[in-house]
Amino acid sequence: MCGFCGYINNKEKDYIKEMNDAIIHRGPDDESYYKDENIAMGFRRLSIIDLQGGRQPISNEDDTMIITFNGEIYNFKEIKEDLIQKGHKFKTKTDTEVILQGYIEYKEKILDKLRGMFAFVIWDKNNKKLFGARDHFGQKPFYYANMNGTFMYSSEIKSLLHHPDFIKEVNKEALKPYLTFQTSVLDETFFKGVYKLRPGHYFTYDIEKDNLEIKEYYNINFKPEKQDFDDLVNTIDKTITKSIDYHIISDVPVGAYLSGGIDSSYVVSYLKPDKTFSVGFDYKDFNEVPMAKDLSDLLKIQNKNELINSDDFFESLDKVQYFADEPTANLSAVPLFFLSKLASKDVKVVLSGEGADELFGGYTSYDEDISLKKYKKLPYFLRHFIKTIVSPFPSFHGKNFLTKGGSKLEDYYVGNAFIFNNKEANNILSKEYQSNLKYQDITKPYFDKVAGEDDLTKMQYLDMYFWLPNDILLKADKMSMANSLELRVPILDKEVFALAKTIPTEYKLSHNTTKYILRKAASKRIPEAWYKRRKKGFPVPIIKWFREEKYYNIVKEIFEEDFTKEFFDQKKIIKMLDDHYKSKKNNCRKLWTIFVFLVWYKTFFIDFDNFKPETA
Repeated sequence: MCGFCGYINNKEKDYIKEMNDAIIHRGPDDESYYKDENIAMGFRRLSIIDLQGGRQPISNEDDTMIITFNGEIYNFKEIKEDLIQKGHKFKTKTDTEVILQGYIEYKEKILDKLRGMFAFVIWDKNNKKLFGARDHFGQKPFYYANMNGTFMYSSEIKSLLHHPDFIKEVNKEALKPYLTFQTSVLDETFFKGVYKLRPGHYFTYDIEKDNLEIKEYYNINFKPEKQDFDDLVNTIDKTITKSIDYHIISDVPVGAYLSGGIDSSYVVSYLKPDKTFSVGFDYKDFNEVPMAKDLSDLLKIQNKNELINSDDFFESLDKVQYFADEPTANLSAVPLFFLSKLASKDVKVVLSGEGADELFGGYTSYDEDISLKKYKKLPYFLRHFIKTIVSPFPSFHGKNFLTKGGSKLEDYYVGNAFIFNNKEANNILSKEYQSNLKYQDITKPYFDKVAGEDDLTKMQYLDMYFWLPNDILLKADKMSMANSLELRVPILDKEVFALAKTIPTEYKLSHNTTKYILRKAASKRIPEAWYKRRKKGFPVPIIKWFREEKYYNIVKEIFEEDFTKEFFDQKKIIKMLDDHYKSKKNNCRKLWTIFVFLVWYKTFFIDFDNFKPETA
């Protein structure tokens, strides 16, 4: 729900409305403000709870503490009862006021009590300090910058661009890692000087000292324990279904996304909402709508669905990149944008299945190929020696197998998507954007923290810090809020994770499948054809489209633009495109990653002043 923005300086406070208007899609129901000599706070509301009395900013009894909040606190009623017993009085029925009164009572320790998704700021007028926090896993975004004597913050970067003290400049360090990870992974965003507040962190900004202090309050870790399998299956089912019960708190109707996969099917089968929503593509093997509709029919639930064609896909790309704030090359961001648009016609809140793969070991990359498992039984020194020999040779069938087999996980794993390696990225970048920074430099501090764990635990740990917040949750929030829709993910819940982190590795990867124990829990709710389905993701036929003349020309046109040569070696990326078009190589993911960045840059740095995206 909602979005907020604000800034602190000793100048005028006239720009808050323009900043707030930039995120109207996050809250079209209402806008409101707070100003004093130090701060301007803006809020856009999507009314979900306490429709009449929940207007923000909300202050305490003597107006010395003011909060703006984006998200939902699912256990706010229990926290509120505790605070009432301690003498706190409430003027609304909102979870927002519970955070404010909880902060007054417990200071930053209130964060340990919150169950939900959130980003918020609390202005302490007397002490001239701003306190802010982001939820445990990064479901809700928070950005900040300190430029030209102004400390500014917002739910979305585009809001900051409307303040006159903002300096708009590309962060040169962000491009090379993006080409590997397909998303922005550094704390400093693609906009130089703009930073993300990390998940599980809070900050205090002291005006008088112009000092920003950031601290971690929640640490993700996996601690497998010996447990009885059948007992654990039952506990998982009880914990997830209880989480779903918490996640449906709302004063407006709640629906659910539904693909053909296990995660959303599990949620829907227990929730049984009035409506489910699905999208697909009108291509063989790229459409999961029939499976979603079949399950909805079995559950006697209405399924609303639509098919996306290639023209719709490409025509929406500038909007998708605009709403994402930073370039996101996850192909599923586009269909998710359409899915959210479809759902927003009927509901304001939807539940989805994100987080299950990270918590329960669901990605196919977690389960190595049988041949690779056998090869890794050879001594590491021998495999590494073979890798050293074959690495300098041009690509040949089996090279990737031998290279991967002769490497440690820490050398090659970056998450569920790996687009360009270090050498390939530098090879296509212009000299100005080439960098000595390696993706291993970025992941190493995280791998070091789980050095003694098995490979699955290492992968899950890295994904919880990189893939999940920077890719999966970012597109989930930005694409749903682009259509004024609140998306909730009950499997990615603090209490569910508290259980999931204790599951032994052998219960996750077993019987030649991933997230085995979750499948067993889901079997209590959904038919066999669904809980046994292999992970597919959101299939997009981009490999076919880039070999069609129309879309080849669309990509080639932007590759040939004058601004492109600032970032890339144009001859090399056009050759990559031609090789794919002529079916010499499959370069579709690499081409898409480059193409997306250029669309993003054009949207924010060339067309921004005249760019008018549709909102729901």
